[in-house]
Amino acid sequence: MTSGVQQIPLDQPFLDQKPGTSGLRKSSRQFETPHYLESFIEAILRTVPGITGGTLVVGGDGRYGNRRAIGVIARMAAAHGVARIVTTTGGILSTPAASNLIRQRQATAGIILSASHNPGGPDGDFGVKVNGANGGPAPESLTDAIYACTQQLDGYLIHDDIALDLNVPGQQSIGNLQLEVIDGVDDYVALMQKLFDFDAIADLLKGDFPIAFDAMHAVTGPYATRLLEDLLGAPTGSVRNGVPLEDFGGGHPDPNLTYAHDLAELLMGSDAYRFGAACDGDGDRNMILGTRCFVNPSDSLAVLTANATLVPGYADGLAGVARSMPTSAAADVVAKELGIPCFETPTGWKFFGNLLDAGRITLCGEESFGTGSNHIREKDGLWAVLFWLNILAKRREPVAQIMAEHWSRFGRHYYSRHDYEAIASDAAHGLYDRMKAMLPSLMGQSFAGRTIATADDFAYTDPVDGSLTSGQGLRLLLDDGSRVVLRLSGTGTQGATLRVYLESYVPPSGDLHQDPQAALGDLISAIDQLAEIKTRTGMNKPTVIT
Repeated sequence: MTSGVQQIPLDQPFLDQKPGTSGLRKSSRQFETPHYLESFIEAILRTVPGITGGTLVVGGDGRYGNRRAIGVIARMAAAHGVARIVTTTGGILSTPAASNLIRQRQATAGIILSASHNPGGPDGDFGVKVNGANGGPAPESLTDAIYACTQQLDGYLIHDDIALDLNVPGQQSIGNLQLEVIDGVDDYVALMQKLFDFDAIADLLKGDFPIAFDAMHAVTGPYATRLLEDLLGAPTGSVRNGVPLEDFGGGHPDPNLTYAHDLAELLMGSDAYRFGAACDGDGDRNMILGTRCFVNPSDSLAVLTANATLVPGYADGLAGVARSMPTSAAADVVAKELGIPCFETPTGWKFFGNLLDAGRITLCGEESFGTGSNHIREKDGLWAVLFWLNILAKRREPVAQIMAEHWSRFGRHYYSRHDYEAIASDAAHGLYDRMKAMLPSLMGQSFAGRTIATADDFAYTDPVDGSLTSGQGLRLLLDDGSRVVLRLSGTGTQGATLRVYLESYVPPSGDLHQDPQAALGDLISAIDQLAEIKTRTGMNKPTVIT
C-alpha cells in the first residue's frame, strides 16, 4: 500500500445510500455518522470509470459540512490514485459552474456537495452528487452501480490527514495527488460573457431600472455580485443576502413565492423595482419577477424560446427545445410556431443531457424553477437571469408587458403546482398506489366538467439511446388539453412529498388575465375529490403553491 494510505475496515456496510435523481441526500447528522460519507465516496471512487490518473472537479454550495467533505474526498482520491483535484476558494462552487469546469478541464467526473434547495446547517441536510465527463448528472446505470457497491463495502482507503488551505488559489499535494484551488467565479463569468450582450444589459441597468437579486445566503452570492454589480453596473446592494452561510442564514434556499417571500413582496407589493430574481442553494434554479408580476417557470421557458434570437449566443436560432413531463405545454406551442422539435422527458436533468449531447435541442427547462441550454449540462439559475435581462435590454418593455404580449400571441397555459410536504410515507404511497390502480377505469370518465381522454403512468423512450424510463407520474389528460399530474418526490429527507400539477389552456381569444388558482379551481377540487388528498394526507391545503 502507498505510504501514508490507511485501510479502514467497516463492521458492516451502510444499506441506505441509494442516490435519488440528484445524488445522495440525507440529514447533516447522518453524514456525520462515522464512516458514512467515506463509504459513499469509496463507492464512487471504485465505480466511476477512469478514476486512476484522472481529474476530479470538487466543490459545493457552502452548506454545513462542505469543507470537511472536500478534505475527505481529497484524501480518499489520493489513496485511489486520482492525479488531480480542481476545487475552488472556500470550496464554493455552484452546480452550473461545476458543470462548466468539468467540461473545460476535461475531467473524469465531478463531485458536487449540495442538497440543492433543502435547508442547511447542523440540523439541515447535506448531499453528494456525481457528474459525468459531459458535465451532466451521472446516468442511472452509474448511480445504481455506486449503490450496489455501497451495499458490499467492507472498508475504504484514505490518505493520512493533511491540512488543506482552501482560502486562496494555489497548488497543494497529497501524496501523488495535486490539489488545485482556483477562483470559482472566473470561468463561469467568462462563459456568460460569450453568450450575452453585456453592453446592452449594462446600458439597461444604468437607466431607471432598479433590480433586486436574492442569493438567499447560498452559492450564487459571489457570482451574482461579480456579474450584476461589478461587471454590469447594478447599484451596490442590488444583490441581497449575497454572503454564503453554512445554514443559509436559517432560511430555506428554494426560490419560490413561499421561501423567497421577502423578494416577492418587494416586487409584487410595490413599484420600487423593475426586475427581481432569486436562485437556490446550489445555483441551478431561478425565480423571475417583474413589477407586480411573477413569471411561472413553465412560461419562462416559453418566453426564452420565443425570444432566443435576441441573445447573441442563440442568434442563429434553436435546434429544438425540451421540457419535463410535469412542465406546462407553453413551450410546445412556441416550438410548433417556430417549426422546431419539442421533447417531453421525465423529471431529471440527465434526460435533457442526452438530447443536448446529440444536438437535438438548444434550450430546456422544468416547472421546478430550472432552465438551461447547451452551454453546460445542468440547469443554470444565473444564466436564466442574464437571459431575461438581455431580452429586457433589447425589447425595453416591462416584464408584465412581455408576458401579456406572449399570451396574446400563443395563448396562456394556466398552471400551478401544489406540494404536500412531509406526509407520512405510508399515507402518501397509499394515496398514490390507489390512484395508479384506478387509471384504467378512468378513461372516458367525467372530470371537472371535461372528459378524461388519457389516464396513464408516464413512460419515456429516449430517442437517443433507446432506453425506457417508466413510472414517472400519473397523468390525467383531458379532452380540452387540460392536465392533472401526480408525482411522489424522493428529494426530501423527511417523509414523502406529493406534488400535484394542474394545467388549463386558454387560447389567445380567451380570458388571459385570471388568477391562476381561480382559473384552475375546478381542477383543484376535482383532483382532491378523486384522489382523496385532504382525507388521506390530513392536510387542508398544500405546504407550497407555485
